Amino acid sequence: MMGSGTTVLEAFLTGRKGIGFDIDPLAIMISKVKTTPLKQEKLIRQYREILKNAKNQVNQETKKLKQILLAQWDLKTKQFIDYWFVQEIQLELLALVLQISRIEDEDIKTFFELAFSAIIVTKSGGVSLALDLAHTRPHKAKVVLSRNGKIIFGEKLDKNKFPRLKFLTKKLRSPIEEFEKRCIQNIEGLVNTNSESIRPEIKFGNAQNLPIESKSVDLIVTSPPYASNAIDYMRAHKFPLVWFGYHVDELSRKRKEYIGGEIIANINYEKLPDFTSKVITDISRLDSKRGKILHRYYSEMTRTLREMYRVLKPGKAAIVVVGNSIMRGKDIKIQNCLADIGQSVGFGVPKIGVRKLDRNKRMLPAGIETNTNSQIQQRMYEEYVIGFYKPKNSR
Repeated sequence: MMGSGTTVLEAFLTGRKGIGFDIDPLAIMISKVKTTPLKQEKLIRQYREILKNAKNQVNQETKKLKQILLAQWDLKTKQFIDYWFVQEIQLELLALVLQISRIEDEDIKTFFELAFSAIIVTKSGGVSLALDLAHTRPHKAKVVLSRNGKIIFGEKLDKNKFPRLKFLTKKLRSPIEEFEKRCIQNIEGLVNTNSESIRPEIKFGNAQNLPIESKSVDLIVTSPPYASNAIDYMRAHKFPLVWFGYHVDELSRKRKEYIGGEIIANINYEKLPDFTSKVITDISRLDSKRGKILHRYYSEMTRTLREMYRVLKPGKAAIVVVGNSIMRGKDIKIQNCLADIGQSVGFGVPKIGVRKLDRNKRMLPAGIETNTNSQIQQRMYEEYVIGFYKPKNSR
């Protein structure tokens, strides 16, 4: 549950040894780039070379790029790419990926892979046909304009001039041009670090079964996923990941492993403490499937908190930040349930803090006006900071 690497970055900047695990490939990539010292001059030379060679490929080797596109993926992944990316965009994206793949220095390659990902996963959907990949599930644009403003598809809708049509219309952008902008932005935003900084360990790993020695960690700071996939990261992350060789089916299988998923078959459900069990029972009376989804979530968080307790040194703390969550109109009391579960595995819970969230800065779209009936606006209006303490005399 490392996410975008905020905790390991802070550890890095303060001279502490950070350890981060996640099962999401893009989360690993983001965290590595944030905590890897790189020379600006070298990056500038490299991105200029990528741009020059990619432009030459698009202009002079179009036929070869098209052949690679046909042979690059399995059928299902190719269908996904054809649905979300028009061919002229595919050619530029492929040219960029081919150039990035030739970089021998893994740290520099990862830097440019992240820049590439960022031109796809953006609030406006980047260079794909998705309207918004940073907030919620992707929706395809109804009207698409070429770079010079010509309608590529959706002409009938455009003639009708629906009031909301401007929100459903997208103008194509050049991936190569967007990549250049992103590279400049990321290079300028590099964190300056001294030579004494300790590089964190960033690895693939599941928070429910950590490859860490017992009683070896001084502090844990994490923000677990929300119940029932309030933010389904893989829906967006697969858009750039398929360009790095992942198959759609492979990413779909990985998505099922995420804490907070909605698959309820073949799940190891934990026996939960009384307060948490009652919350699940209340939801189950309204919707039995939602009740099982919630039981899955709190089971996964039980295993996660159990692991956190195991790896922490006695007398040390874990800080968990989590947002409120609503199911079938009911608050699932996530802060109280996690505290309840934490106490059942041995933690003390001295304090639960509350922080109001700015509705215009949340990951989920806030909308133009406040709407208390909106399911989206009912979620994530505040977050809780839960302090878990492992007693000094614990085994």
